[in-house]
Amino acid sequence: MAKLLITGAMPAIAVALRSLRAGDDGTTQVEDVIVPEIFTSYVQQITEEKSRLIQSGAMVTDPMISEKLAGGGLTFNIPSWQDLANEEENISGDAEDDEFTGGSANSRPKKTKSGKEVATRLSRNQSWSSTDLASDLAGSDPMNSIANRVGGYWTRRLQAAFVATVNGIYAANDKSGNPHQGDMTNDISSTAYSKGVTDFNAPAFIDAAVTMGDSMEDLGMVMMHSIVYARAQKNNLIEFIPDARGEVNIPTFLGRQVIVDDGVTTDNAGVFHTWLFGRGAFRFGSGSPKVPTETKRYPNSGNGGGSEVLYNRVEWCIHPTGYKFAITPDEGGPSNAATAGGLANEDSWTRVYPERKQIKMARLITREF
Repeated sequence: MAKLLITGAMPAIAVALRSLRAGDDGTTQVEDVIVPEIFTSYVQQITEEKSRLIQSGAMVTDPMISEKLAGGGLTFNIPSWQDLANEEENISGDAEDDEFTGGSANSRPKKTKSGKEVATRLSRNQSWSSTDLASDLAGSDPMNSIANRVGGYWTRRLQAAFVATVNGIYAANDKSGNPHQGDMTNDISSTAYSKGVTDFNAPAFIDAAVTMGDSMEDLGMVMMHSIVYARAQKNNLIEFIPDARGEVNIPTFLGRQVIVDDGVTTDNAGVFHTWLFGRGAFRFGSGSPKVPTETKRYPNSGNGGGSEVLYNRVEWCIHPTGYKFAITPDEGGPSNAATAGGLANEDSWTRVYPERKQIKMARLITREF
């Protein structure tokens, strides 16, 4: 089987791959088109470019977190300085107390405090057989086809991990005895559906946003279930604006970008959660596993027909600003589950920022039927 070795930049790859056709036995295989180092960075680029969360700014890429992922450990500390307390200022005078005697006319400096956020590593992987990946390669760039499939997969999984983390944050906020209990939520779901009362509407949305007080305009993105989105459309609440290139119309609500995702929390009783986020509510970092990408051929599988497998691994951190991951995760990091130790569990997260306005998140809970 002829092998293709590529050492140039991505533009050269596309040109080289266009000339790639079937190998000596008439079959293009995954191992013929995958250059691991280049493929890994290409897939990561696709993942970030396609992520509407990153593009909206709700989750911003943080180089510091990526640097920490390059080191060891399942969790790592992110120190931060708290804002200055809003204490009453001094009134200037002309008394001349000795600064060393601590006289009553001396100004007494206030202290500034630090906080410690704790982020956690997410080590994830997946593998695919060449039958799934290579079946539609004829007449196209093989590496581009495979990278788009894999990149699209990781984009969806990144969003799933994000949703799980948000569920964990709100579960912690709802927990009985929490000093901040319920301060991020406006719940109008009630016990039964009532048209125009329990379903999605602009006043209820504004009431959710105002849990941020005079910082409510910082919440520039809203993530909602398709059922809620449909309700908003029926009520003529959704507007569309073109993107920077004028190619795509972006849905907005009250000037906020809308992301529609059915992974947002719901239950069987017709209750749906709508999430509001501000820029930088979450910080994202990506690292590099020891072997991010590799392929392996199994010549004896299929009764000797042979098969190939592509393995792809990622190292991520999705960190909610102002929080610490409060437990010791298992090897490989926490799962997306709501069970003990998972991202969506109520005990997994503790708020460390003292002010509600510093947490750029809010939630509206509605009953749609």
